[in-house]
Amino acid sequence: MSRNRRNAEPIRITGLSIIDIAEEGKGVGRADELVVFVDKAVPGDVVDIRVVKKKKNFAEAIIENLQSKSEFRKDPFCSHFGTCGGCKWQHMDYDAQLKFKQKNVEAALQRLAKIDTSKMEPILGSTANQYYRNKLEYTFSNKRWLDAADMSSEEEGREMNALGFHVPLRFDKILSIEHCYLQAEPSNRLRLAVRDYALQHQLSFYDLRNHEGALRNLIIRTSSTGEIMVVVVFAYAEQEQIEGLMEHLKSSFPEITSLLYILNQKKNDTIFDQEVMVYSGRDHIFEQMPVEGAKDGVVKFKIGPKSFYQTNSHQAYELYKITKEFAGLKGNELVYDLYTGAGTIANFIAGSVKQVVGIEYVPTAIEDAKFNANLNEINNTLFYAGDMKDILTTDFINLHGKPDVVITDPPRAGMHTDVVVRLLEMEAEKIVYVSCNAATQARDLALLKEKYEVVRIKPVDMFPHTQHVENVVLLQLRAPNNPKIKL
Repeated sequence: MSRNRRNAEPIRITGLSIIDIAEEGKGVGRADELVVFVDKAVPGDVVDIRVVKKKKNFAEAIIENLQSKSEFRKDPFCSHFGTCGGCKWQHMDYDAQLKFKQKNVEAALQRLAKIDTSKMEPILGSTANQYYRNKLEYTFSNKRWLDAADMSSEEEGREMNALGFHVPLRFDKILSIEHCYLQAEPSNRLRLAVRDYALQHQLSFYDLRNHEGALRNLIIRTSSTGEIMVVVVFAYAEQEQIEGLMEHLKSSFPEITSLLYILNQKKNDTIFDQEVMVYSGRDHIFEQMPVEGAKDGVVKFKIGPKSFYQTNSHQAYELYKITKEFAGLKGNELVYDLYTGAGTIANFIAGSVKQVVGIEYVPTAIEDAKFNANLNEINNTLFYAGDMKDILTTDFINLHGKPDVVITDPPRAGMHTDVVVRLLEMEAEKIVYVSCNAATQARDLALLKEKYEVVRIKPVDMFPHTQHVENVVLLQLRAPNNPKIKL
């Protein structure tokens, strides 16, 4: 390894070995005591790099020369790789991705919670690692991201409108997407049809800085049942423009089950407080999962434009099966399902327990949970909307009974400390903790270790080609707190 540092010249390091991979898809190397994060590097690469940012203990760099390729390196399949903010690990073999995801979960649990991970179970990979998402949201912008080829071109009057994804760290720049590998057709055809229609009919694309323009967002949801939902979010559009685009979609894509639109003139993109207009079809689609003993052998879920549902339908089924298995249900349990969302886990396990009590912060999600219970003729679930730390009180537990099993699936921030304290007070025999963030999960597990022992750990990959990973942990109440366990 050699360095070249002279006056204001950039720091260069040759022959750097990449030994790990961090979030955001950056490879990790060490130069003496300096940790270096290298964009688009893969563990096993040996690279010559140029440092673009340096702090006291770490630096960020780009590859100037790839001396030798890692055995894990592969050619990216997407033409937008490197600019788009998604699929940042696609230059790494999928089996290697699973290896490093497992390693990252293991490291978080060991480092932050001092948990023995020697019996950690192998990560469950996704059978599909392309076209696996059931929901995508695109953004319209009149300020397209210009790549190097655009910048070097002297073309006059170039098209500046774009429909695609935000470029990382640039809220006002949108990458125009030609083909996305995240969602199956007709997703790409729908997006391109909307873009082409808008350009041909001179509909204005949204200005993210000045908050003006007709077209704002496009949301596409699909389901394993073959149903399709399309939501067009307009801003400052005339009714004639709205009807023209919606009629074009209706006639061009008769397979659309739910064709909706929203008029959002707020400063932010959230639609949860916006009225949804039905242009054609229903205001929802249906998803379903096979569940033994359920009505017709499946549990169905109503998915509206504002509904929360796991975006990888197949892996969601696998995740819920693992959650149910970890809970070890016998049929007579009272289960508390914390952060229940639209009641997917609650309704999935309802046929295997005496009763499920679900709690969720978002009122519309609880409405979906109740609807789904009625839809599936499930009568042993109760759902409550409100802040978890405010609802899960001693009076609430006295009213509904002490749970035998608690299933908790909190957001990335993990559980509020008050909720952890309440879990320790409740002393349920088992807690199944499902998490999308191993670091915050480890923080909570460290607190729960006061009374609980971690007995099973299994990561599940929901998002191939990204650093994200779900993790399921089974905690067992330790003796003498648990009289069912013999000392």
